Amino acid sequence: MELPDSPPLTVVRPGEGQVGELGAIGVQFKLWGHDTGGALSVVEHPFPVGALVPPHLHTREDEYSIVIEGEIGFRSGDREVVLGPGGYITKPRGELHAMWNAGAVQARMIEIISPAGFEHFFREVSELIAAGPAASEEGADLAERYGLRFEEPDWLPEIIERYGLTPR
Repeated sequence: MELPDSPPLTVVRPGEGQVGELGAIGVQFKLWGHDTGGALSVVEHPFPVGALVPPHLHTREDEYSIVIEGEIGFRSGDREVVLGPGGYITKPRGELHAMWNAGAVQARMIEIISPAGFEHFFREVSELIAAGPAASEEGADLAERYGLRFEEPDWLPEIIERYGLTPR
């Protein structure tokens, strides 16, 4: 019996991977969809103090986050939690969620995205930001192409105030 072709072996050492800025947080690309046969992608996100990823929902993928430094707050649906290093959380597609640095030092998390593909949204946003303000108007089209929707729920101002966040 012949096995299906496997993706090639990929090795990413600590500190390696393309780096970009997404506005409030950064991104470091670890595994792309082509590394995993499209099953998933992996990125790391540094969260500066005061950083907020605004409420949004994914229509095509699920996200799994692992906090590796600092404290990150998560709101998904009507559930809220702050996790420190070693904490895991699932953020299912179709559910509004937000994330923020909940502490006084930089935080960092690993994000596993399934299926792969959304890592290209991060790459394109990073390229738009690097291109400067004139290119930023393309952001709405970009979100729509990747099935991403942003919302402003009534709980957001209280979280911003409670954690002293600086939304961008």
